[in-house]
Amino acid sequence: MTGTDMDTSLLAGVQTFMGMPFSRDLSKAKAAVLGIPFDCGLHAVRLGARTGPAALRTGSTLVRPYQPPLYDFNVIDELGAVDCGNVDVVLGDTAESFRRIEEAVWGIVESDTIPVTFGGDGAVTLPQLRALKRKYPDLAVLHFDAHTDTYQDSLAPAPGANMPEYDPSTTFSRAADEGVIDAAASMHVGPRGTVSQGGVFDFTRSKGYGLISGEDMAALGIAGTLERIHERMAGRPVYLCWDMDVFDPSCAPGVFTPTWGGLTAREGLDYLHGLRGLDFVAFDVNTLSPLHDVGGMSAFLAATVAAECLFLAADRLRRATGP
Repeated sequence: MTGTDMDTSLLAGVQTFMGMPFSRDLSKAKAAVLGIPFDCGLHAVRLGARTGPAALRTGSTLVRPYQPPLYDFNVIDELGAVDCGNVDVVLGDTAESFRRIEEAVWGIVESDTIPVTFGGDGAVTLPQLRALKRKYPDLAVLHFDAHTDTYQDSLAPAPGANMPEYDPSTTFSRAADEGVIDAAASMHVGPRGTVSQGGVFDFTRSKGYGLISGEDMAALGIAGTLERIHERMAGRPVYLCWDMDVFDPSCAPGVFTPTWGGLTAREGLDYLHGLRGLDFVAFDVNTLSPLHDVGGMSAFLAATVAAECLFLAADRLRRATGP
């Protein structure tokens, strides 16, 4: 070996989600992971969601590919899943970043591969929905979150004002306005706690969305809530958007906007298990804020949620192809 040669046997590969192969060849992949390290930088005190994808991949080192008795098979092998790395976003340039996110997600969707993405704040969902709309004109969203992210337009000033047109609080307001989803078939599940303005739930419903608040979830229980979800979304292509602050801060402190009274880890996993049977075409796990995490517990939980998304993707494909 010369002084310029490198012994590649001594080099470790890039860290990927659950150790799956790093590749952008989707010819054999039924699911692909994609990081979206972007946030609008607008939160007054909680910044850092742009570092979520890296932390989530680190958290995934504790997640295994089998889950008996529910899924007693290697989900990575089953899906031929690959990690495509991160979208090359431009921090501070929302319009250009949104364009790049949309095209990166479309590249996965166009290949008949199911995207599983990691944000980033809640704003990264909108360009992904634009991409999915190209293939699924009747797309419905199932959004688990402590907030509806469907705030009044007055909270997002028009272009040319001091504040941007897009922000995490108006993601689904914009989605409904743009018609990139069927709001009448879509649902927000879990909003709770204090908010910045009155009338948020009424405004959300005025856009056509179904809404099961945190209070409703407690009254209905897990089985009752899941029954309503399945009734509304059966037979539709579904985009699952899982905002990590749907969990209580006691188990997920490292999130964008923590709100007390949320799901325990066990309850969140029960909901994910209970979603089997829906026609999921994309998954979006966002608002992990590693700078506020404690011992990596939120990143580990987010990675577990992302793994559950892979299992749901595998379940959907098994049902489509038969035994």
